Amino acid sequence: MKKSTKQLCTALVGLGIGLGAASSSFAQQSLKDVMQARGLTQKDLLAAAKTYTPTGGRDEYLAFSSGGQSGHVIVYGIPSMRILKYIGVFTPEPWQGYGFDDESKAVLAQGNIQGKQINYGDTHHPAFSETNGEYNGKYLFINDKANPRIAVIDLHDFETKQIVVNPFMRSDHGGAFVTPNTEYVMEASQYATPVGDEFVPLEEFNEKYRGALTYWKFDMKKGKILPEKSFTFELPPYSQDLSDAGKGPSMGWGFTNSFCSERYVGGIERGRPPFEAGCSQKDTDFMHVTNWKKAAELVAAGKVHKVNGAYQITMKQAVKEGLLYLIPEPKSPHGVDVSPDGTHIIVSGKLDSHAWVYSWPKIKKAIDSKKFEGKDPYGIPIIAMKDALHTQVQVGLGPLHTQYDSKECVVYTSIYVDSMVTKWDYCKGKVLDQLLHIHYNIGHLLTMEGDSVSPDGKYLVALNKLAIDRFNPVGPLHPQNHQLIDISGDKMQLLYDMPLPLGEPHYVVAIKADKLKPAVRYKSGWDSRANKISPWKTRAGREKVVRKDGVVHIYGTVIRSHITPEIIEVEEGETVSIHLTNLERAEDETHGFAMYGQNVNLSIEPGKTVSATFVADKAGVYPYYCTEFCSALHLEMQGYLLVKPKGYVAKTGAKMTEGQKYTKADFDKQVKVNIDTQAIINSVVVLSLLNNYKDFLKL
Repeated sequence: MKKSTKQLCTALVGLGIGLGAASSSFAQQSLKDVMQARGLTQKDLLAAAKTYTPTGGRDEYLAFSSGGQSGHVIVYGIPSMRILKYIGVFTPEPWQGYGFDDESKAVLAQGNIQGKQINYGDTHHPAFSETNGEYNGKYLFINDKANPRIAVIDLHDFETKQIVVNPFMRSDHGGAFVTPNTEYVMEASQYATPVGDEFVPLEEFNEKYRGALTYWKFDMKKGKILPEKSFTFELPPYSQDLSDAGKGPSMGWGFTNSFCSERYVGGIERGRPPFEAGCSQKDTDFMHVTNWKKAAELVAAGKVHKVNGAYQITMKQAVKEGLLYLIPEPKSPHGVDVSPDGTHIIVSGKLDSHAWVYSWPKIKKAIDSKKFEGKDPYGIPIIAMKDALHTQVQVGLGPLHTQYDSKECVVYTSIYVDSMVTKWDYCKGKVLDQLLHIHYNIGHLLTMEGDSVSPDGKYLVALNKLAIDRFNPVGPLHPQNHQLIDISGDKMQLLYDMPLPLGEPHYVVAIKADKLKPAVRYKSGWDSRANKISPWKTRAGREKVVRKDGVVHIYGTVIRSHITPEIIEVEEGETVSIHLTNLERAEDETHGFAMYGQNVNLSIEPGKTVSATFVADKAGVYPYYCTEFCSALHLEMQGYLLVKPKGYVAKTGAKMTEGQKYTKADFDKQVKVNIDTQAIINSVVVLSLLNNYKDFLKL
């Protein structure tokens, strides 16, 4: 055996990939052949072994990524990096019937703005619900930057259940972030605008344009945001950005950074420098410190007034009550990250080569002693940098976002300009490892449960803005590139490049897979969007057609391999509402329902009831069928909507065209064949599971 092959085998054994005595010669030769044929090194194979998940295997973590301009959330496994699902959030998604059935249309309609239907979103920052600062696996929140909205995704079935529109903002990069017990979901505005909907000229920017920070009240039992119990801080017309909530000793406080504190309004059309020039003149911007716990008490006591139908804490009231403070921070920051123990806050600025570490005890001391270096133009107290800063660390050009390791004081910061990840110690203020280069232009990064009170470490994912030459060319619009990095040892090791071809994923959060307990079927007749039994629930044998209040209601069912009813007859101009219940109880036996010409495309998971309402405004024949390949007779799972012209009278004596004679005995025989076939399929599945794929060769 050659030396290199011996080393490879030794390395693989070290990873738990043992070579059995009976098959060692075959396995060694196969590995050698593969390596030579594909030009692979031992390092390549070791990296592959760390990410490989065998057939039937499961990932240790699930990552939930924003889908950027797609308006979706993307779910993938770690370390396999296999994409598992797209969750429709702000944008219709046909595979799930999202935005096509009545129930999900109602959810999307919650996000209408100024009476307009908004069918896209720019999702940015997902966040898990928490209990005592730990991810609890119940809900996921995500914001829409383009249209300031927050969505609630129920992780019981990975469906969007609620969308709320912010009454004070016109954009919101800074969402969503949660407090340690999910008391509130934080959402910060991006670009300052007038508080109302009226026109205000830019000449009045300083006086009438405002930023905002909303604390959305969340009810964990109901799984709902409660707008009537939420409140918003009025903020100066700086561009607020990301947030994080305090924990431990800083519990009850929130931290929000900003850029363009110059309050610059560009206008090359007016002979002025552009926004990017005017918004980067100062050496520092401002971090906002807000006391949400005391603010909530004021709201509950009725001491906060409503504006635009929602509670707004004005800057004047916030200053008077000691709810709002400013601290200088590196300019053009993107990320404010509280340490797991709640004692430090890390901020980096894209136009500064340093990461700044703030001390919460120092900040609190300055607040308690009312020691300020002055006020901003709106009267907000400013805590001096020297009275808040713990240390500054030079981490590289273009530092962006920081995540925490399981190792005490160890963090990782994405370096945008240098395209690399820096590993450093924020307690001692020194760099530990600065040599892992990324491809290319890293934005955010994440570690496993890296913004909880107990980060797991193990893996890091770099979210790279450019793919350039990493994958097969697919035209000028390239995929994004998420790179998996092993951080379990002293040195970071790049393991895997994963193309993500759906929007620009901006940020990702990852949770231990065993914290998630998703359902595999619904209660029979379940309205998944409202989380209750549907009033349109239908049982086998009780299918019917009811005309009520000018609507033709079809109470139908689906089951392998039949849609009931098979024939629906209505008159031109009638409103039709089709309600279908999936009678299946077998896991993964989803049925679909698509109809020609009516924009009807439904996904009906086991036990689910969904509806589709439309006006049959043109006489004709409209076939419908099941879109999910569900059985051997899937193609026969069909039916017809017959829209008769007004006043249509059937021909006297007309009979149904007869095909082959088909008796009840024929029907009973076919049913028996179907049942026997399914029994064989079930036995094969059980056998495969019991053997756990042992017929596959193990190296």
